[in-house]
Amino acid sequence: MKKMLKGLGAALCVALPFIAQVPADAATPAATGAADQTLVQRGAYLAQLGDCAACHTAPKGKPFAGGLPMNTPMGRIYVTNITPDARTGIGGYTEADFARALREGVAKDGHNLYPAMPYPSYAKVNDDDVKALYAFFMHGVAPVQQANRESDIKWPLNMRWPLMFWNMAFLEKGAYRDKPGKDVAWNRGAYLVQGLGHCGSCHTPRGVAFQESALDESGSAFLSGALLDGWFASNLTGEHNTGLGRWSDEDLRTFLKTGANRHASAFGAMTSVINNSTQAMSDQDVAAVSTYLKSLPPVGGTGAAAYTYDPQATKVSLDRPANDAGARVYTAYCMHCHGVDGHGFAPMLAPLAGNPNVLAKDASSLINVTLNGTGDLVIDGVPSPFPMPGFAAVLDDQQIADVLSFVRAGWNNGAPAVGAAEVAKLRQSTQAGR
Repeated sequence: MKKMLKGLGAALCVALPFIAQVPADAATPAATGAADQTLVQRGAYLAQLGDCAACHTAPKGKPFAGGLPMNTPMGRIYVTNITPDARTGIGGYTEADFARALREGVAKDGHNLYPAMPYPSYAKVNDDDVKALYAFFMHGVAPVQQANRESDIKWPLNMRWPLMFWNMAFLEKGAYRDKPGKDVAWNRGAYLVQGLGHCGSCHTPRGVAFQESALDESGSAFLSGALLDGWFASNLTGEHNTGLGRWSDEDLRTFLKTGANRHASAFGAMTSVINNSTQAMSDQDVAAVSTYLKSLPPVGGTGAAAYTYDPQATKVSLDRPANDAGARVYTAYCMHCHGVDGHGFAPMLAPLAGNPNVLAKDASSLINVTLNGTGDLVIDGVPSPFPMPGFAAVLDDQQIADVLSFVRAGWNNGAPAVGAAEVAKLRQSTQAGR
């Protein structure tokens, strides 16, 4: 029973069936009335803030037509068509239908959506923004006739009726309301982070029913970092070592706009967020998000002393790599990009000394990116010239464990060592189906 509940919780998080198909002769609200182009343009911007394209556009596919495959422990699922096509998309949705799906997780035909669609966050989106989003998806997106594919998840994990009770327990209805005593920038940042940005969906730990442990700053676990789909989404609180405590406001704004700064570079799922969402944010909204995140008190972390850079012991190992298995791998494969001093060539090539992702207790992201590399950051249409390559075909599990243990200990990072069994587990889960 415990195993079944755990599997059901995972299915609730990762499965993405979203929109029911609509008969060809169904009414098409999108076709009625002239579109307000100002409203459509505003909706387009809001859709970028919500990063809708990242999930609903497949590689080489048409915008928002779905079809992106995602592997889960229960089977493969496929993201859905949210273009205004009347038969296979959401063309038959009224604004009320759209709002209910977005904020309450209930489709037009009444079936419950899985909360991989982040409606617990979108519940905070206000009416004006819902109206603009609806205008965009109905009048600013080209309709694409592309049928949604059923997931491969087997019964009973594909059942939806338990979600009614999940929503009763965990869905907090009601749009965001400004917090008294906070200024305009703070409240705007809170609205974006908690709502359209749905940052907590990845960066907040999950509870026993796979619900987010906190939905705003009133909960101590909010944005304290979480493991999701083979990546550890980092701590976004003011924690000094693994969070944003050493980041200035300018550091954070630079990262949101470009995906890299003097502390770290985006990789994994965050690459898509930068490419499709945050780089398009207005300067005012970027500043608001930074204001809010920088206000969060330190939570989580490893309990270690505040990080201070010390290159001496690492330099000795690199001078004599024959005596250290990790140093041998580092000098052969890593040093030319990340440097003897561990500072890399930020922001082009990520530093390793003091990098919050290196210092994190959970090494999943480091293992994953070493095995599989990461996609290109594409800023203003220009791909990054030095994306991290994958070494799964070059290095074995022990070599990756050795070099990551070396990096996590190096330059006074002081993070725990990595075992070959950890690498083997992630290799198996991330390489399956490739």
